[in-house]
Amino acid sequence: MHIEDEHGPLYFDLNTGAKIPSIGLGTWKAAPGVVGQAVIAAVKAGYRHIDCARVYDNEKEIGVALKELFSTGIVKRDEMWITSKLWCSDHAPEDVSKALSKSLEDLQLDYVDLYLIHWPFRTKPGSRGFDPEVIEPLCLKETWSTMEGLYASGRARAIGVSNFSTKKLQDLLTYAKVTPAVNQVECHPVWQQPNLHRLCKSTNVHLSAYSPLGSPGSWVKGEILKEPILIEIAEKLNKSPAQIALKWGIQSGHSILPKSVNELRIKENFSLFDWSIPPELFSNFSNIHQQRLLRGDFAVHQTRSPYKSLEELWDGEI
Repeated sequence: MHIEDEHGPLYFDLNTGAKIPSIGLGTWKAAPGVVGQAVIAAVKAGYRHIDCARVYDNEKEIGVALKELFSTGIVKRDEMWITSKLWCSDHAPEDVSKALSKSLEDLQLDYVDLYLIHWPFRTKPGSRGFDPEVIEPLCLKETWSTMEGLYASGRARAIGVSNFSTKKLQDLLTYAKVTPAVNQVECHPVWQQPNLHRLCKSTNVHLSAYSPLGSPGSWVKGEILKEPILIEIAEKLNKSPAQIALKWGIQSGHSILPKSVNELRIKENFSLFDWSIPPELFSNFSNIHQQRLLRGDFAVHQTRSPYKSLEELWDGEI
């Protein structure tokens, strides 16, 4: 397809042989009551990838929206890519399969296209939040082994991780029988993750970017869209700063998961395939000051957590 060749891919190949759409709709912080309509608007605008998670507390409503889309013939199930995630309180091997079953039930699906370990962090079964008393020792090896069983069963057609540093991904690769297909992490022009990109490329793990616009309007602080270099490129190309940030991601070789419940922005965020950032402007991104916005302070505790500092959580990548 001409558009795909010249201006960036509509899909990226995974190590499973599947193709993950290069843009997905993020649903974190998408409130019940609006998330269903956002999903329907996104699919009508051309999105074929919805990024979900049990902890977002909106999978039930997304399931209703998906059922409507399938039953009215707007899209078929096999044309959609649905991701969900295993929450920290479900890491115990006996809880992993039950957690996926709950997500599948809420989403009204027989399988998800991708199931991710949400954080390399574990809390007590049935707990909410991150109070020190609910933090449990890690059992990532056992959790991953159970994830491999879900992949074998076909209920998760690909498995992966989220929020894994370069070192944590390297560690996982030493014992994984099934290589993770994806590592979904914070990635945008203000946190470009070059080391993680290199590792992912060399080990055939696809990097997928959440908060590709820096989560404006959430508790994650950071004004990515006010970054002068971004604004300057946007003005030169007659695009919005958001479109430039998103296009940077796709041209860097990773999928992006912009979140919006605003129909106009949902459409604007998808309008990326008939233009590209020329090399002489693309090189300017290397001049942007780097900082991680979603720092994960909740996972740090002096006595209860496996991570005594942010340095340990991210293995120095902060």
